[in-house]
Amino acid sequence: MTVAENKKTIGNIPEHPKSLLLRMDRMPHIWCSRCGIGIVVGCLAAALEKAGLSPDDITITSGIGCTGRVAGYVKVDSFHTTHGRAIPFAVGLALSRPDLKHVVFSGDGDLVSIGGNHFIHAARRNQNLLVICVNNFTYAMTGGQLAPTTPVTARATTAPYGSFENPFCLPNLAISAGADYVARWTSLHIRRMTDTFEEALNREGFRFIEIIAPCSTIYARRNKLGTGLDLMKYYYENSEIKHDATAEELEIGFQTKIVVGKFVDKERPSYARAMNRHLGKILGKKYIPPEVGGPQ
Repeated sequence: MTVAENKKTIGNIPEHPKSLLLRMDRMPHIWCSRCGIGIVVGCLAAALEKAGLSPDDITITSGIGCTGRVAGYVKVDSFHTTHGRAIPFAVGLALSRPDLKHVVFSGDGDLVSIGGNHFIHAARRNQNLLVICVNNFTYAMTGGQLAPTTPVTARATTAPYGSFENPFCLPNLAISAGADYVARWTSLHIRRMTDTFEEALNREGFRFIEIIAPCSTIYARRNKLGTGLDLMKYYYENSEIKHDATAEELEIGFQTKIVVGKFVDKERPSYARAMNRHLGKILGKKYIPPEVGGPQ
């Protein structure tokens, strides 16, 4: 059954339209009021519906942190892994089950700080993964420490006078490491985010999508920026859609305009497909490739 086919009711009360994908028995969720993570999860659910996929067609892997809790709320084969190790867990899944769609759904601290080495090498090898990173500019769950994505001059619990470190620009990091598909939206670009998720689900190789959703509690309060909704509206209203933007245009400053859109969309064999082609050439008839992902 696909998400779109789930039309059940409980008595006279219709079941939640995304209940086929979400664990409604675990609601309400732990995320703060006005946090953008829930919006992103909803957009992924909508994208699965538009793509005609069922829960049996997908796995979701996450690490530690606020976004890492997503794995506990989705009603698919999901894996809540150790800190920074979401991508290597998902690589194992992708290589063993190339017939499924594999999504890594985690935060900036998990994916590009402690997990940064896994991130760049998975992109370099073009592992067949869709990586969704909710960038909240801080280590939100552990107290609001300085993160590798915290903008210069922004305050954190470990930078009470403001950060002086240059942050990672995540799309640039993914592009330079070799990702096949790279995009960025804010958490209020709901329709565009959903369409991008759907498109990326149907691509092959390493696909990276950054969603800007500043922490609604610690980051907003520490920097006296109002509520999380104020922050989400600020970045939405101060974003410029510019597909194929240059690297310099993608940098994010403290409370500055940002560029969003799709920056890379190319096709090349994923790691598994390239491996199968290589072994097929070397071993010839002796090599029997997997049914899915083999040489074409």
